[in-house]
Amino acid sequence: MNTSATTNALAAPKGAQDDQVGTGTALDRVVAAMEEDIVLGKLHPRERLIEEELCARFGVTRHILRQVFTELSRMGIVERIPNRGALVRAFSTRDVEQLYSLREMLETSAAAQIEFPVKPEDLEELTAIQSDHDHAIEQEDLVEVFRSNQRFHSKLFDLCGNAYLAEAIKTYAQRAHGIRFHVLISPAKRRKARDEHHMMIDAITRQDRGALIDLCRGHLPPSKNAYLRTFGTLID
Repeated sequence: MNTSATTNALAAPKGAQDDQVGTGTALDRVVAAMEEDIVLGKLHPRERLIEEELCARFGVTRHILRQVFTELSRMGIVERIPNRGALVRAFSTRDVEQLYSLREMLETSAAAQIEFPVKPEDLEELTAIQSDHDHAIEQEDLVEVFRSNQRFHSKLFDLCGNAYLAEAIKTYAQRAHGIRFHVLISPAKRRKARDEHHMMIDAITRQDRGALIDLCRGHLPPSKNAYLRTFGTLID
């Protein structure tokens, strides 16, 4: 064991310790928190991300925070503009339409490729994830609603058996994080999404591929339409 390194880490100031964990806990923690703030509408399109405030809030150095901005930019939900800094990404109507058109193609293609019958253990796991989602909605735990929704769709589309397609779906779902918050903050829309998840599970159980594809297609427009109603004319 390197006792010198351990002693130095323990003695280092808070910010310096954060630098030492670098790509570990501090970075992951802040990325997750800011991702959730954007998804839940606490940070709005084109809102400037002020380094001093965020460093103070999260107790991290500018070095770590800039790594966070890089990761959020890679995810497609933050943009970095020379001489202006980092901002929450705003999507034009054309951006939104193109992104959701691509997501529809990817997700319906994955649904079409799921091999029936689905293994019982996979169906059991999907159902258990949805139980977590149900509970989060009942408790109005919006962070867990978001995270359990992610887990549900990740498991669902992993069933297609095409790892590249499943990864592409996750990538472009991430890019839509800043678009979907109207659905998450609306109790009625949360319940509708929950009910559609149960219908997807039922379609898989019944091996009704057509119903599953239609449900995946119809699951996407509410967030797109809500975003465009709110921001479309302001951003275009």
